[in-house]
Amino acid sequence: MKRVLSISLGSSKRDHVVETRILGEDFLIERRGTDGDKKKAYQLFTELDGQYDAFGIGGIDLYIYTSKNRYAFRDAKKLIKNVRHTPAVDGSGLKNTLERMVIEYLEEKAGMNFRNKRVLMVAAVDRFGMAETFTSLEADIIFGDLIFGLGIPIGIRSLKNLHRIASVVAPIITLAPIEWVYPTGSKQEIPAKLKEKYKKYYQEADVIAGDFLFIKRYMPENLEGKIIITNTVTEDNIKELERKGVRMLITTTPELNGRSFGTNVMEAVLVAISGIKDRQLRPEEYIDLLRRINFSPRIIDFTGTYNN
Repeated sequence: MKRVLSISLGSSKRDHVVETRILGEDFLIERRGTDGDKKKAYQLFTELDGQYDAFGIGGIDLYIYTSKNRYAFRDAKKLIKNVRHTPAVDGSGLKNTLERMVIEYLEEKAGMNFRNKRVLMVAAVDRFGMAETFTSLEADIIFGDLIFGLGIPIGIRSLKNLHRIASVVAPIITLAPIEWVYPTGSKQEIPAKLKEKYKKYYQEADVIAGDFLFIKRYMPENLEGKIIITNTVTEDNIKELERKGVRMLITTTPELNGRSFGTNVMEAVLVAISGIKDRQLRPEEYIDLLRRINFSPRIIDFTGTYNN
């Protein structure tokens, strides 16, 4: 049996274990949250190195991207500095392949037309493939990296401007403590009154896309008629979205026993299947594996009107 473990800076309330079979291989897939405790995450990576076929790095990105450069988060590198035997991935390799495929799938096979649709991507520097694909399909897009990442209420309207801003900001923020940029532990929850600050961005969008913790952090009470495209959701998250009036939920990673795991987990699964430990998988290798497992996104239509 292959074993995959995601060690996350996120809440331990989202922990999950599942056994499944993929491409003829039995898998034990586990997620452990450390509630924002970087020391605990570091200890787990160090102590469990060599005991798993692949690690997922959750609640933090190893890298963010501009059009030409890749910047490593110093805090993320520290977490895995003693990992020598188990491949450790943050999901970025899968985001740049899988998430492109998902948006194209929705357009070509699920009958969705994103042209001129108002799309809010809560953060794009960690989901460059999705951002590029929405842009290529002529969506009316706002990138919320400044809004939801730095608390600056300015929406970015083009990939060109995103790259310009990221090239200035990325070298700085990747040196900062990760909790300044990404909600970890108790910071994933904020008082309801603070959600009012950015409510208008949600209300103006037809489609809200990106990391679910960013989406959820400032999510208003009313999401009537919205389409959410995201990754990791629990059954409680699904019930909450339905209660808020969401029309459709699409997760880019598949459901495993009632839970869609993060991209870091699914990338770790693909790395474990490949057996490659001494280098990062190439995009074409991810695509080949995704096609072999006959991947398709999970689509939940709360209105009951969608047919595929």
